[in-house]
Amino acid sequence: MRSLLAAAAISFAFTLLLTPVFLRAFRRWGWGQVIRTDGEGFNAPKHEMKRGTPTMGGVIFIVGAIFGYLVGTYGGGDHPTLSGWLVIWLMVGFGAVGFIDDFMKVKMQHYAGLAGWRKIVGQVLVMVPFGILALSFANRHDLTPGSGYVSVIRDVEVLSFFALGPILGWLLYMAWISLLGTGFSNSVNLTDGLDGLAAGAGIFVVGAYSVIAFWQFNQSCAGAGTSPDNLAACYQVRDPLDLAIVAAAFAGSLVGFLWWNAPKAKVFMGDVGSMSIGGVVTALAILTRTELLGVFIAGLFVMASGSVILQRLYFKMTRGKRLFLMSPIHHHFELRGWPESTIVVRFWIIAGLFAVLGVGALYIEWLSRV
Repeated sequence: MRSLLAAAAISFAFTLLLTPVFLRAFRRWGWGQVIRTDGEGFNAPKHEMKRGTPTMGGVIFIVGAIFGYLVGTYGGGDHPTLSGWLVIWLMVGFGAVGFIDDFMKVKMQHYAGLAGWRKIVGQVLVMVPFGILALSFANRHDLTPGSGYVSVIRDVEVLSFFALGPILGWLLYMAWISLLGTGFSNSVNLTDGLDGLAAGAGIFVVGAYSVIAFWQFNQSCAGAGTSPDNLAACYQVRDPLDLAIVAAAFAGSLVGFLWWNAPKAKVFMGDVGSMSIGGVVTALAILTRTELLGVFIAGLFVMASGSVILQRLYFKMTRGKRLFLMSPIHHHFELRGWPESTIVVRFWIIAGLFAVLGVGALYIEWLSRV
């Protein structure tokens, strides 16, 4: 518990106090936001005012989260585990793909960076070593960080990838986690369209996962004894305390960053930030064995990507009609005349509700087994 609180506090202080230092460097390097003005039904006079605002701010909370995690862990007498490093790997790996995209935009002074398929290829390349390591290096309880099953709140025993043999099992497993990684990451990326929206929602989602992992630590099968009731309700999760610590560090880093990112933003997170958030959510969902529950916990991000999919399907089915004034859905309300701050705060509330209900569902499932 001491390591968890220390990691969150240190990460928060790092981004809150040191963001101005990073911003001076970003301005010196010319990392200014490029604004798109030709989108679907897009009229962007107020977005044009944001042109030149320092971007790639995701670098700040990535560094802050790593710093807080390492200092908090070692300072609390613990040490990083393979599970914690896997979360860091997806955070940094997805962030690197986003950084390349952002850097190309800044360099060319055009909103088009990496092509969509190049981003997906980059994300899949990051997921492959994650998947291999997640099913390797079992601990003394014979637990690996990941599992070869589809999970909802726990592993679903009948949905084993390796029931069809090792070769097909590995291919199916890699395809599944790559789908999760690209889905979560690009959903956060689509949500990042208004000041503070993705950062605030990310705090709720990652914070919920810190609570979940800490609960799994307290109800771990490693300390459940031999009681049938305890064994029925306990969790077969590798390194849950370390997952709670790294999630708390990342959430704390986002809170400090939000001070500078809330409307009117002094810095934008860029794709490096939004994709790193998606990477952290992906890793936590896989490693806590709550993959499909994660789709609900990250419900606001799923809404954003879902609105884009619905818009395109409706456009094709009706031969030119639109379901929303603009997608993702937060831009629909923007074109309806809602103030940006109103949209952001209301969407934060929605994100918080999804996160709380997701944690509640996990607790109710546990109660049903006790």
